[in-house]
Amino acid sequence: MSGGLPKLPVDVCLLLEGTFPYVSGGVSSWVNQIIRGFPQLSFGIVFLGSRRDDYGDMKYTLPDNVAWLSCHYLHDIQHKDTPRARHGDEAEFAAIAKAHAHFRTPNDLDTSPEAVERMLERLFNGVMGRRDFLFSEVAWNFICEQYRQHSTDPSFVDYFWTVRAMHAPVWLLAELAANLPPARLYHTVSTGYAGFLGALLKQRTGAHLLLSEHGIYTKERKIDLYQSDWIRDNRNVFEREASRIGYFRELWIRFFEQLGRQCYHAADDIVALYEANRQRQIRDGADAARTRAVSNGIDLARLAPLRAQRGDGIPPVLCLIGRVVPIKDIKTFIRAMRTVVNRRPDAEAWIAGPEDESPDYANECRELVVSLGLTDKVRFLGFQRIDALLPKIGVVVLSSISEALPLVLLEGYAAGVPAVATDVGSCHQLVYGQGQDDEALGASGRIVGVADPRALADAAVELLEPAHWYPAQAAGIARVERYYTQTRMFDSYRELYAPALTGETA
Repeated sequence: MSGGLPKLPVDVCLLLEGTFPYVSGGVSSWVNQIIRGFPQLSFGIVFLGSRRDDYGDMKYTLPDNVAWLSCHYLHDIQHKDTPRARHGDEAEFAAIAKAHAHFRTPNDLDTSPEAVERMLERLFNGVMGRRDFLFSEVAWNFICEQYRQHSTDPSFVDYFWTVRAMHAPVWLLAELAANLPPARLYHTVSTGYAGFLGALLKQRTGAHLLLSEHGIYTKERKIDLYQSDWIRDNRNVFEREASRIGYFRELWIRFFEQLGRQCYHAADDIVALYEANRQRQIRDGADAARTRAVSNGIDLARLAPLRAQRGDGIPPVLCLIGRVVPIKDIKTFIRAMRTVVNRRPDAEAWIAGPEDESPDYANECRELVVSLGLTDKVRFLGFQRIDALLPKIGVVVLSSISEALPLVLLEGYAAGVPAVATDVGSCHQLVYGQGQDDEALGASGRIVGVADPRALADAAVELLEPAHWYPAQAAGIARVERYYTQTRMFDSYRELYAPALTGETA
């Protein structure tokens, strides 16, 4: 079912980047939930990954209504072209220069947004050739000129290969857009490369394009890029300004910002998980009239019975459920446990999530456990079924430095488990409520600052006390049952999926 280009038309074509079905986690769980929630629709899946070797076996069994899965790896592109001398089209690269001028200063009246439209149209129609970009004299001169005018990094070699690595996937996406079978609706679950593919498909077919952003893609990529060690900064100590990031990081950030704008411009409906992110989408270029907030919802009928499986008392178990990756800041949770155990010697920490996405970081976390003398108190459980896990724990912990609307908190509430979370994404809203009626339900846990082990420890120890735990449990159950059910979410997506459900075509 996976591999090359499929031929079967579908109702909904999902455009997924680095998520379902090869990566577990909140977004993947949500995708699985949506597909299974609309069994009357046929789905096709385009999976965009980095390199084939970065992914193992599928983490999810494909639902029966998935007609096909087509996998493509953006940085495994192996062109077998033999480089040959070619001059290239000077007019073509003059048009590219105008589009890049608008990318660099989108609010400048002297730059033309229409130049971007023309560039994308020529890319899609095959006028802007990959070989010209890779091998032509005009392309070489264009890259050299851009380097002289704009680069603040002294290495031209790094600049040249960064530009090629950044743009090479674009031709793969254009080829995909030209050859995918038709769908009544295209649904991308991020901007980035998947969102850009959605924009190209919108241009090609005129079909409805729906964008659902769980986190804001450009914000998350900025975090990744700030933390990455593969991006070079060749400036010496005298050339660096403490207030400015390295040029190549800035170049990648601008690139993803432009991909995001193209998706926002093309999408018919733009969904955020909560109001603050909807406002962020508008600031980043989305048309406010096409945006809306639709909260995640959980399967209450499946999770509520887990409350009956809980034993008497409050298990002194703090559990972080998530991937062992830097953005989840597992190390802060581990450091907090040193203080927690000092005050509650019976407490344990469970870390339930896969470690294969960032094995070096996972090893660092294990070494930190040893160095803090917590080997008998911190357990790495690997991937776990949440149904088996939740009845055994006392508090769900989320120490992330970035989140959107984390399903794990809602799942914990449904099973009767309160939470301690960092003040990221919608976590404050999920714990303390939003609006008078929601806030009146009470606090379903505690919110602490990012990267603050002491505050996390204090909140966790406090929440384990019966006087705080039982009211938080009741608030969490009431909040999830009133505002965050799967039924509410499916009702919203039934409206968004109307072109696929009714058989309408653009």
